[in-house]
Amino acid sequence: MSQPPRIVITGLGLTAPNGNSLKEFRANLLAGKARITEIEVRHMGRQPAGVCDFDATKWQKRKEIRNGTRAGSISIYCAREALADAGLDWEKVNKARVGVYLGITEHGNVETENEIFNISQFGNDTKYWTHHHNPRTVANNPAGEVTMNMGITGPHYTIGAACAAGNAGLIQAAQMLQLGEVDLAFAGGISESIHTFGIFAGFKNQGALGSHTDPNQASRPFDKNRNGIVISEGGAIYVLERLDDALARGARIIAEIAGWCINSDATDAVLPNPERQTQCVQMALERAKLRPQDINIVSTHATATAQGDIQECIALRNVFQHCPQTYINNTKSFIGHCMGAAGALELAGNLPSFEDNWVHPTINISELDPECALPGLVVNQPQQVPEVKTILNNSFGMLGINSALIVKKYEVA
Repeated sequence: MSQPPRIVITGLGLTAPNGNSLKEFRANLLAGKARITEIEVRHMGRQPAGVCDFDATKWQKRKEIRNGTRAGSISIYCAREALADAGLDWEKVNKARVGVYLGITEHGNVETENEIFNISQFGNDTKYWTHHHNPRTVANNPAGEVTMNMGITGPHYTIGAACAAGNAGLIQAAQMLQLGEVDLAFAGGISESIHTFGIFAGFKNQGALGSHTDPNQASRPFDKNRNGIVISEGGAIYVLERLDDALARGARIIAEIAGWCINSDATDAVLPNPERQTQCVQMALERAKLRPQDINIVSTHATATAQGDIQECIALRNVFQHCPQTYINNTKSFIGHCMGAAGALELAGNLPSFEDNWVHPTINISELDPECALPGLVVNQPQQVPEVKTILNNSFGMLGINSALIVKKYEVA
């Protein structure tokens, strides 16, 4: 049986609360700079949140922005930036052989909440309900907006995978490329979550909404005094290709997709299951033909909830307790929880380690929770290491969905 084609990353575009390019994002991660602000949330007042500040008009007309969605604008910005980064001659690309696969946590809440509020100001008369509502709220909207903006006529859809969605988008794209369904893929994850009050209210009523007098310290995974999630928006979209195609056009190869796994806890809607998380990581390692000690960086999912962080740490100890060259970090301490974009953004922030051999830290740890004291955890200051050849990216979500994605530094076989 022939081996499936190798899949590589050749382009990346992102927007995060602390950066609108990989260069800016990475610089802030190494400098320990978070960028969390406070926003006014309907019915709830001021709340810490991660807000992106990108120029949507760079790639969209103002009318397109008005008629579309925030999620669509994030997706278009990231996809267009990824295309530019990949160095593709877009005019010569067969658009029918391009796929768009974007992970999302939820979609449509923002638009529906806004319309309900709007008609409440007019006696709930539905004639004031926008005719743009339906195309704005269908689940495939963010990916569909990308295809319309870029003239892509191949397949597009979103992958609803809770907070594992960013990894799921990349995994779906890799699979479609291996199957020969497409020749080029835009893949990753996006989130517009800060624009819906429902997610804030839901986490608050679960006792899982983060807070602090200094918003930049509100997201503090692994800290003994952590108190919950900081909700953020953002996006990261990658260009994926088969290795042979990338080499044929002389592309710069950022990383190679080495292995992955998605599995389910099947136990609880909210509380993670460390046994299933352990199995997810182990199965990704098996697919990548790697041992735990071969992993140089583990990018954790940890959201700064009391039990969620502990459960993931149990899983990580199960796999990496005897791996002195494995370093562990977390990106949500800088940008909050970008939901559907989280996994894709967190991977992006670690990719430059292949070139500079620095591991960015987890910040906002004043007192490390003893139950989260992992060997190799990089705390508050970046750490230079001898070599980075592999990264494991963990992303987990509600309803017990787990994802583990392994990327490696490209090396000629």
